[in-house]
Amino acid sequence: MSDVIVPGSTVNMHYSLRLEDGTLVESSYGAEPVEFDLGDGTLISGLERALYGLEAGAHQSIRISPKEGYGERDAQRVHSLPRAHFDADMPVDSGTIISFELPSGEEVPGMIIAADGETVQVDFNHPLAGHEVIFEVDILTVYTPVANDDEP
Repeated sequence: MSDVIVPGSTVNMHYSLRLEDGTLVESSYGAEPVEFDLGDGTLISGLERALYGLEAGAHQSIRISPKEGYGERDAQRVHSLPRAHFDADMPVDSGTIISFELPSGEEVPGMIIAADGETVQVDFNHPLAGHEVIFEVDILTVYTPVANDDEP
C-alpha cells in the first residue's frame, strides 16, 4: 500500500497550472518534478488541501477559486509613484516587473501597468490574483512522516 498525503508528507509530483480560459501558466512536465513537504508554505492553500488523501500514482484535476488560490484583486494594491523614484535610464514599460524594497527590508514585486512623464502606476497584486486556476497533478511519490513516540 502506498503512503497517503497528510500534513508533513514529502511529495514528488508533476503539475501544470492553467487559467480558467486554458492558458498555460507553468508546468513541470518535461522537466524535473517538484518536491515539497506539505505544510511548508510552498503551495497555495487550496492546492494543499486538495492533495490531502492522494497517493502515488494519482492524477487529479483541481480547480481553485481566487479566494483559495492567489487572492482577489485589490484596487488598493495599485499605486501611483512619482517617475522621479525610478532611475532615469530604467524602462517603465507596461508589463515590466520590478522588485521594490519596503521600509522593513522585505522585497516585493510590482508590475508596471502604465506610465507617463510624471507618474508610474504599479500593481502589487499577485499576477494570478482574481483568477480561478486549474492544476493538473500527477503524484509520483509520497513519503509520510514517521511518528516518534519518544517525543513529548
